[in-house]
Amino acid sequence: MNVLIVRTSSMGDLIHTWPAITELKTHYPNIRLSWLTEESFADIARLHPQVDEVLTLSWRSWRRRLWQPAAWRELKALKQKLRDARFDLVLDSQGLLKSAIPARWARAPLAGLGWSSAREALASLFYDKKHKVSRKLSAIARNRQLFGLSFGYAPEGQPRFGVRPGERPSWMLSGRYAVLLHATSRASKEWPEARWVALGTALSAHHDMVTVLPWGSDKEKARAERLAAQLPAAVVAPKMSLGEAAGLLGHASAVIGVDTGLVHLANALNVPVAAIYTDTDPQQTGVVETPWATNLGNIGQCPTVDEVLAALQSRRDWT
Repeated sequence: MNVLIVRTSSMGDLIHTWPAITELKTHYPNIRLSWLTEESFADIARLHPQVDEVLTLSWRSWRRRLWQPAAWRELKALKQKLRDARFDLVLDSQGLLKSAIPARWARAPLAGLGWSSAREALASLFYDKKHKVSRKLSAIARNRQLFGLSFGYAPEGQPRFGVRPGERPSWMLSGRYAVLLHATSRASKEWPEARWVALGTALSAHHDMVTVLPWGSDKEKARAERLAAQLPAAVVAPKMSLGEAAGLLGHASAVIGVDTGLVHLANALNVPVAAIYTDTDPQQTGVVETPWATNLGNIGQCPTVDEVLAALQSRRDWT
């Protein structure tokens, strides 16, 4: 059976789809699985070993270049590629117009979330088979239920992401290190810089850890350099691909991060994680709490440094 999963963005949403894919392939190991996603997140889809092919689109780029013939040629080429693949089933797990429209291009039976379940109700009008899934569930649970309803099985047990880290970065010094994921999509989700400095100082003094500060934009790089200048043992990471970031996170002794896609990637790689929430509800979009991962804070709350350290010290494999 040739199946296409459509989940175009963002990083955290793609990672939240991994457990559903792992479970699907457990039930039906002979399915050939393709994934359609935004080009900028293709590395996330490729990290899952059960995905046979990753197809990409560039909505963001196309919107900026609609007046250019090249954009329409690229769009037409994707349409043709989807049709030529002859999928037996397409599942749109995102429930947005921007995912439902290209899912329809494949000209195959299309399943997705129903009117009351989809994030954009109009997207459900594109689906041949519509499923009802509670919007009160976490993102991971919603995906698992949607996949189960679409393929005829009931999700069971704890979610299994099914991915492994890449190699430890060659530029990283030997020894134990903690990754501080200080960057997020909006200012209201940030953690105060003074707390990052206090946390990094404590990790160095009491746990003999180097702190690593990744970044993705010039503004984030400036913050990383500012924080590193105040820490006793810190490394500002070089520009990394998502695959390289998986290697960095997967070999860390601890990852502390705000509400961002990379903290979910660390969660999937089973390293000790403390996820900090200040403006979003971790019940909906938090990490999967395990013996080595926990959520801290909530809307209007700002966890303290002591709370973060206590959470890490209570995790399994933390020394």
